[in-house]
Amino acid sequence: MSAADLTEIAFLSLRVSFASTALILVPGVALGWLFARARFRGRSILRAVVLLPMVLPPVAIGLVLLVTFSHGSFVGDLVERVFGASLLLTFWAAVVAAAVMSFPLLVVGAQQGFEAVPRRLEHVAATLGARPARIFARVTLPLAARGILYGVVFAFVRGLGEFGATALVAGHVPGKTETLSMAIYARIESFDDAGALALSAVALVLAFSATALAEAFLRRRPER
Repeated sequence: MSAADLTEIAFLSLRVSFASTALILVPGVALGWLFARARFRGRSILRAVVLLPMVLPPVAIGLVLLVTFSHGSFVGDLVERVFGASLLLTFWAAVVAAAVMSFPLLVVGAQQGFEAVPRRLEHVAATLGARPARIFARVTLPLAARGILYGVVFAFVRGLGEFGATALVAGHVPGKTETLSMAIYARIESFDDAGALALSAVALVLAFSATALAEAFLRRRPER
């Protein structure tokens, strides 16, 4: 395997992971806040549904996505009408697969972050005349940032390593959907052990770098 091929696969994986994390950031934080602060009928069922990708086989999730976005389904036909092409076997199919599989990690991290925020600080801000939106932006969100960041980092790393769901909806298309996990599997299938090990080493470096940077950032926050 050439250095150019290795670089291309690594950058494609990073693009998929960045895009999938950005896609789930707002809804993940919103659901984390909802689970931390709200009590409503059906909360347990909704949370169980959100956490399903953590316990179901990734291939099963991929099959659901495949049926959902296939030609002839409501969602699949809607996507084709809006974008002029099917989502399957494209870069965005890999993004959606990674987003679905990493979504629970972001929600759990955000929920823990919001649960750690002292409610009395929000009450003090309210008594001083701050509106709910300002309290959330200036008090709640900064104090929950540690948990949210953990969720974001683990969602990002999970996106880097996604394989099962991606294999079904995105397939293995070099230059388009060949992420690190897909490339490693392809090299193993073709008995290219050296290439598989090189790709695994790149995946390890990327994952370690992301978590190490997050830890370094979190250690500095209390000092500031």
